[in-house]
Amino acid sequence: MLWLCGVKMKHIIVAGAGKIGCLIALHLANTQDYCVTLIDKDFSQADSQRIKNKANITCLVLDLSDKQQVQTQFEKLNAVAIVSCLPYFCNKQLADYAQAFQWHYFDLTEDVATAKYIVQLAKDSQTVFMPRCGLAPGFIGLVAKHLSQQFDELKAIKLRVGALPINSNNALQYALTWSTDGLINEYANASEIIKNSAPFIVPSLEGLESIKIDGTSYEAFYTSGGIGNLADIFNGKVETMSYKTIRYPGHCEKIKFLMNDLLLTQDRETLKIILERAIPKTYQDVVIIYVSITGYKQGKLIESNYVNKIYPCCFYGYDWSAMQVTTASSVAAVIDIILADEKSYQGYQCQENIHFETFIQNRFGKIFQEA
Repeated sequence: MLWLCGVKMKHIIVAGAGKIGCLIALHLANTQDYCVTLIDKDFSQADSQRIKNKANITCLVLDLSDKQQVQTQFEKLNAVAIVSCLPYFCNKQLADYAQAFQWHYFDLTEDVATAKYIVQLAKDSQTVFMPRCGLAPGFIGLVAKHLSQQFDELKAIKLRVGALPINSNNALQYALTWSTDGLINEYANASEIIKNSAPFIVPSLEGLESIKIDGTSYEAFYTSGGIGNLADIFNGKVETMSYKTIRYPGHCEKIKFLMNDLLLTQDRETLKIILERAIPKTYQDVVIIYVSITGYKQGKLIESNYVNKIYPCCFYGYDWSAMQVTTASSVAAVIDIILADEKSYQGYQCQENIHFETFIQNRFGKIFQEA
């Protein structure tokens, strides 16, 4: 810990100076309760320019492939926690370091295999290991658990989330708002659902449906990872549950052509090049969160919903996309809540373990309060 004006500051390592990592760093550092070491092998990208010379943030150039350098640098840092904002395939390595240095660990992974590895790693740990933080997985599960507590018996849980450009003029009607590797991963890997009260595996990009929110038409389809911990939490407790990604109509058909018909699922690096060459990035997006639960209360069949649209916001003199705002604010809220009450949490934890009201009343979580 460091001292500022006689007040202890907790030292957090944020790995990845991209879209999400920079805003997490700024959120935490701006409170004066945390100092942040932001690590990346390259600070030349546009987002990382926003954190240069900011108070309570130190930028450290570090290549995770150089294990000796990483070990040496980490030994110098008097940190209490590390959060990975890097692609999912980096997270196992960072979780291993967290275990070795007895740090709390958080990440944004949607990858099921990575999350399972970290759950095993967390056994008997005195510090918290919380993979799958953020929006979906993450906040979406917290909402579902909160709404489900209103019911005597659950029938169906529908989870629908999308990050979409407010305006789009390309064939996919999409813009890159987060990690391209993560996007491909959730489109390519199998999706977990609950069917007939038991876990079930279905292919992603299937289950296409049409939905309408605030008069606008969308489509939704299965994708991997967004259901997070809910398949375990609600196993045997609900008849059906599914997580689907929201897109504008026509997107799913074209993505299936690229990934399935052209076999680019088997060549993800080529698919990544194609998407990043053809699909623009945008800060002008909207995040749509839709949770619907039906079940019985006092013998009556009722439905309860959480519906929210979150748009870009200005923080610290810069405009941030809705995807950045929702993901970074969710992760910052989780870190803030855990580190304020460390004695109540240890070992593997999921974001759903945090009470909904505690989360949305948090200084970062309040962005999710319904309008």
